[in-house]
Amino acid sequence: MIEVNNVNKYFGSHHVLQDVKATFYKGKVNLIIGASGSGKSVLAKSIVGLHEADTGEIFYDGRDFTKLNPYQRRDIRKEIGMLFQGSALFDSMTVEENVMFPLVMFSKKTKKEMQERVDFCLDRVNLPGKNKLYPAECSGGMQKRIGIARAISMNPKYLFCDEPNSGLDPQTSIIIDNLIREITYEFNTTTIVITHDMNSVIEVGDTINFIYKGKNWWQGDSKTILKTDNKEVIDFVFASEFMKEIKDKLKR
Repeated sequence: MIEVNNVNKYFGSHHVLQDVKATFYKGKVNLIIGASGSGKSVLAKSIVGLHEADTGEIFYDGRDFTKLNPYQRRDIRKEIGMLFQGSALFDSMTVEENVMFPLVMFSKKTKKEMQERVDFCLDRVNLPGKNKLYPAECSGGMQKRIGIARAISMNPKYLFCDEPNSGLDPQTSIIIDNLIREITYEFNTTTIVITHDMNSVIEVGDTINFIYKGKNWWQGDSKTILKTDNKEVIDFVFASEFMKEIKDKLKR
């Protein structure tokens, strides 16, 4: 579980995060949604320490990340898996080398143990035998799955996914959503997903935090978000004509 308590973040005079409170639950897919510039990415980066919160507390299973020294933070970061928006794979490395990279950097496993872990992770994301390919030889959907395999290579307690469906077609997006959900439930991971993809919101949103102008404006789940009377949430969720049609059907 990750708990965010009254977090504030400024960039100069710009108050980006304003007393944000949120709880991200273990074994759940926890979404952070909101319009561009709302502060959702800054919140996620503050949670993992890429941005330093100016005030407030961030607890990883009771450990206040904001009070830890660099060495103690490093220990927590070893428990974090990251899926970046563009997958962020190393072009010059094979699939196997990409997935193995965190193990080489942060684990004390033998070469044989690392190889076994890589094979397990690639099998888990339905890419068995793709070890020797290079990222350029893989489709966008495959690259996302390789990114997930790398993110879970250290068997993390916490998994962060930044726009996992960015640039993917609808069918591949569903595959990635389902994979993230399966891994979350299977390994009892605290998963945080930053997204603006409404299919993800409806399909995998166990908990949803809607960030609006730097505030955690609304909290709920995939069922309550379609029935809320919160104006700002409604304007965001039902922005497209397709979603407006769904809204009209819900009223009938």
